[in-house]
Amino acid sequence: MTTADDLIALVRTYNPKTNEALIRAAYDYGGEMHEGQFRHSGEPYFTHPVAVAAILTEQRLDDATIITALLHDTIEDTKASYAEVSELFGEETAKLVDGVTKLTNLQLTSSETKQAENFRKLFMAMSKDLRVILVKLADRLHNMRTIKSMRPEKQVQKARETMDIFAPLAGRMGMQWMREELEDLAFRVLNSEGRASIIRRFITLQRETGDVIQRITGDMRLELEKVDIEADVFGRAKKPYSIWRKMQEKEQSFSRLSDIYGFRIVTGTEEDCYRILGAIHQRWRAVPGRFKDYISQPKSNGYRSIHTTVSGRDGKRVEVQIRTRQMHDVAESGVAAHWSYRDGVRTQNPFAVDPAKWIAQLTEQFDGEDNHEDFLEAVKLEMYSDQVFCFTPKGEVVKLPRGATPIDFAYAIHTRIGNACVGAKVDGMRVPLWTRVKNGQSVEVVTAEGQTPQATWLDIAQTGKAKSAIRRSLREADRERFIKLGRELARSAFGNVKKKATDKALASAAKQLRLKDGDEVLARLGSAELTGREVVQAIYPDLQQKSGASVDAHRAVIGLAPGQSFERASCCQPLPGERIIGITQRGTGVVVHTIDCERLEAFEQQPDRWLDLHWHDGSHAAQYGATLKLTIGNDAGVLGRTCTLIGETGANISDLHFVDRKPDFYSLLIYVELRDVAHLHSLVGALEAESDVASVERQRDMARTGPEKARTV
Repeated sequence: MTTADDLIALVRTYNPKTNEALIRAAYDYGGEMHEGQFRHSGEPYFTHPVAVAAILTEQRLDDATIITALLHDTIEDTKASYAEVSELFGEETAKLVDGVTKLTNLQLTSSETKQAENFRKLFMAMSKDLRVILVKLADRLHNMRTIKSMRPEKQVQKARETMDIFAPLAGRMGMQWMREELEDLAFRVLNSEGRASIIRRFITLQRETGDVIQRITGDMRLELEKVDIEADVFGRAKKPYSIWRKMQEKEQSFSRLSDIYGFRIVTGTEEDCYRILGAIHQRWRAVPGRFKDYISQPKSNGYRSIHTTVSGRDGKRVEVQIRTRQMHDVAESGVAAHWSYRDGVRTQNPFAVDPAKWIAQLTEQFDGEDNHEDFLEAVKLEMYSDQVFCFTPKGEVVKLPRGATPIDFAYAIHTRIGNACVGAKVDGMRVPLWTRVKNGQSVEVVTAEGQTPQATWLDIAQTGKAKSAIRRSLREADRERFIKLGRELARSAFGNVKKKATDKALASAAKQLRLKDGDEVLARLGSAELTGREVVQAIYPDLQQKSGASVDAHRAVIGLAPGQSFERASCCQPLPGERIIGITQRGTGVVVHTIDCERLEAFEQQPDRWLDLHWHDGSHAAQYGATLKLTIGNDAGVLGRTCTLIGETGANISDLHFVDRKPDFYSLLIYVELRDVAHLHSLVGALEAESDVASVERQRDMARTGPEKARTV
């Protein structure tokens, strides 16, 4: 394990003015707090915080961040408290440690609704102090480096979370080296055979062709000497996962991939970067469409570099990156370069992005997304996409994600332009709106007065901003239809509790729900943004307790251990009265399935996770969701009568979605809240007896219906 003296020596290499006494005190305090704790490998647990701190010294970070790394698990896993850490190491460090603790507790791979909320908390923590996520990324990197000591199923879970969330986040922050290492470590777990196959092919290729990297590096240095430019040249083979991804994207075998080698040239000035580019293109043939100038058009995280791909020896393609040393520092550290120290003072790197401005730009469009799916989509589009640069007819630059279309371009200029878009010209040629724009193209948007967004645009748009604006416009266009449908749903929901959905009642609900007016309540009810249950409970919050239900919702399932919580599986939607099985999850959670659920096959080899459960025999409240698929006649008043019938049986409609519309029939999915399976059978029988209902069946495995809120026993 790295000693306190070793760690201080690492910090002193870039910050001679470091507070050695405070770092040593944090080292001793962390060791004392974690005394007696061990990792899965059997090593003392404190080896982990020390390793995390050592990783952060590679980024030349300040003392507060290094100390936070040493203490990042103390508040969560030891008897240490926020007040004590604040008293001993200062308020700044205490806030950072507390922030890392809260990030650790976020379940970023949980159900979609919960995941969206936790992503909001993640960005909120980042906006307060980006150093929190830097510590968390270093924490995840060390955990992935030592993942072999975990149980196989735990390795897969951590690797998938790393591949889906932490590696893209590191890349979005400009820390490309960390992204590549995280991806490769996760790839080793998720597809060890694929990774080993690529490494074997590399070895075979090197045996057949010799050291290509050394030869091409030598050639480049020779060309630079000819034009009298001083620069460092580095070459390397690309990471196994990067090659695997290219094979999947291009649907090519390893032998057909050409650009598996990358070279980096680091020089002194921006002028030399362009001189080097000229020398490289004079010596080797440039590959069309593979040139990007991130110096004149830097990425939002501060990244600057020239990228080009050329045909090297034997016609092999190689990627070349050209940048200055200051640009290289930002390319290696990303946003972390803002806190980097050199010779005891904060580095004044002109290319380092101010984290406050960067995070504000990153989250700007997310604040307007109330819908969980829309929010997650916007976050992931922003985090996981590369960029292309296009031009307006006036020469202004517009940054877009790779794969963007003229619709995205129009909305990037202004929402009004996007809404009125009827066509586009790319480099003067009329193109379809689904055309993918490319780097350097000039895009002209054709607009028309009276034009409104079409629903098909949602499949064409690639940016969160465009999709959000299109949905908003479609909601406004469909408002009257949603209000009409919402009125029927409200009448059914209020009738279920012997109340009337009067204008006064709806206005009161709007006030409680902080909405504009009653029509807004009906519009959101009709568009499934609100449920009838939520509207009723906004006015009558105690009504559920007066319904005569005797079973405490927190104790509805028998067989759980004290402190365990449960949630109903969205795949089978178990109801009280059905035979159920519990599958334990990470922490204290249990997911409840019906005994005949097909998803249980996935857990056949994990019998230790199965729990024999059963429902409480008492009377339950009508709050357990089930999905029914109905086919009803397309006649005036049929939908209203059907909703009324459902309400009269004591069930509550919380969502409604049309699947198919024909001139004579509708097919729709209705999400109803029931007491138990007997209540379901009674409702189905009543619907089947209705002349306007052609068919009714229970719908299982609905991806759109998430598990209910966990209840603690």
